[in-house]
Amino acid sequence: MAKKISLREFQEHLATRLAGAARGEAEPALLGVLAGGENWLLELFDSGEIVPLPPITGVPLTQPWYAGLANIRGTLFSVSDFSAFLGHEPTPHNANARLVLVGARHGSNAALLAARLLGLKRREGLTPLPPLESGPEWARERVEDSEGRCWRKLSVKGLLADPEFMHIGL
Repeated sequence: MAKKISLREFQEHLATRLAGAARGEAEPALLGVLAGGENWLLELFDSGEIVPLPPITGVPLTQPWYAGLANIRGTLFSVSDFSAFLGHEPTPHNANARLVLVGARHGSNAALLAARLLGLKRREGLTPLPPLESGPEWARERVEDSEGRCWRKLSVKGLLADPEFMHIGL
């Protein structure tokens, strides 16, 4: 029971922080998620909402990384398995998995399936690393936290503009 209370409190805290980011308050923290065995950071204003994994309905004749459609409070979201899209193993559908609703701010009902939510990271504790020389532009930026862990920064706007990501059909 204590675990459920803690999760509820965390979700309320996160919702408060997201609301602050939406109002434009000073330098909001970044949202950390685990996908493809890597730590990823998203801008809070791009992350929209984080929801526990709902039922996902598969869509035939789509890319293997395209998970399908999820109904979130009466609105259909297009769900992409971010790990599989990156060329890694598909994300397990378990209690830790989360959907990050990333497209609403950019006019798209897109959601990324992530293996786990890692919480919020303060910008002042992050040190820029040299960007990756290869790979998509939306995933080259990297930072290191105070504990020496490497994080990749995801440009949601860049990802949603990537023709490979937007082309889900076979």
